[in-house]
Amino acid sequence: MKGRRFQRRFSKKKHFSLENFFREHVRLIFFLYLLVVIKVIIFKYPLEQLRAIAATWEKEVILEGLDTANFTLFKTIRMYIDYSYKLNSFENLAGNIVVFIPFGFLLPYVMKWGRNFFVMLLNAFVFVLGIEVFQLFSAFGAFDVDDILLNCFGAVLGYMAYHAYETVKKWRHNKKRRG
Repeated sequence: MKGRRFQRRFSKKKHFSLENFFREHVRLIFFLYLLVVIKVIIFKYPLEQLRAIAATWEKEVILEGLDTANFTLFKTIRMYIDYSYKLNSFENLAGNIVVFIPFGFLLPYVMKWGRNFFVMLLNAFVFVLGIEVFQLFSAFGAFDVDDILLNCFGAVLGYMAYHAYETVKKWRHNKKRRG
């Protein structure tokens, strides 16, 4: 079986296509995407600043994260809407959504079970919750329940894009077969 797979992969000369490249490298692409998300969300500060934050880790500093955390749903979203003329509200709201669109789009290609909407949503929720809890106790950011909501909404939009793409792909394939 292993020999056949090797033979199939290398014996036929394939022309390069973005779809073939994507199919063969989707796990790597997804892994790199997750690393970028972690870098952008958690380790967004310069290394020296991260070291300074880590050097101050004590029980009191970690518990301070509980004081600055937002556990009230829609509190931050409402604040961004109310003070949209003063704050970089649009960037924060849109950024929290956009950064997780690839998660919802890519996961169904990485895991067969990820094609199920609820499995994808649960995976997005667990990943985002992990980031937020890390921020809560590490002082490398601030816990915000609204971030969880917006990030998961972004994953849902990505899943909808995946579903739309696959529907169009099937439709084109069926149209080619008939015509």
